[in-house]
Amino acid sequence: MKKLHYVFLLMILSLVSTRSFAQMPIDKGTTFVNAGIGVGGSAGVGGIALGAGADFGVAPNITVGGQAAYRSFNYGYLGINDKINYLYFAARGSYHFNELLKLNMNQLDLYAGLGLGYESVSYSSSYGSNFNTFASGVYVPVHIGARYMFSDKIGGVAELGSGVAPLFLGVTFKLK
Repeated sequence: MKKLHYVFLLMILSLVSTRSFAQMPIDKGTTFVNAGIGVGGSAGVGGIALGAGADFGVAPNITVGGQAAYRSFNYGYLGINDKINYLYFAARGSYHFNELLKLNMNQLDLYAGLGLGYESVSYSSSYGSNFNTFASGVYVPVHIGARYMFSDKIGGVAELGSGVAPLFLGVTFKLK
């Protein structure tokens, strides 16, 4: 009976170790869909951004994709009620570092990249001022992120970057 326990334990350890020493493959056809919230801001920017995006593998360790996000918040000062809306779109590319860093953990994906984005910022005030192009424009967002897969298809994602919020936290779905 003891031998059976040892054999069973050895089988479990070999399965766990095989899984933990593999790298998360990012190849052509790998697809991730992300959704979450953006938090933080600078220069008094408030509110929580809602965002979604997708990354598509086009070559080993390289993905391209896009993001969209929306943030709206009210800002009041001395009886004036202001409302600011941010609408953000970006195309982006990422390099995934697991292979380069020899990271032997298939649940974790570390990546960084840049893109080309457009942010539309509108401002309205109860005082009578309205601007639809306030601080709007094209820019080059950068990002660095990590994705941790809880299962083969679902995980969490965290990104630092220059999108609609400096920190994006959310859920990720691996479709392929």
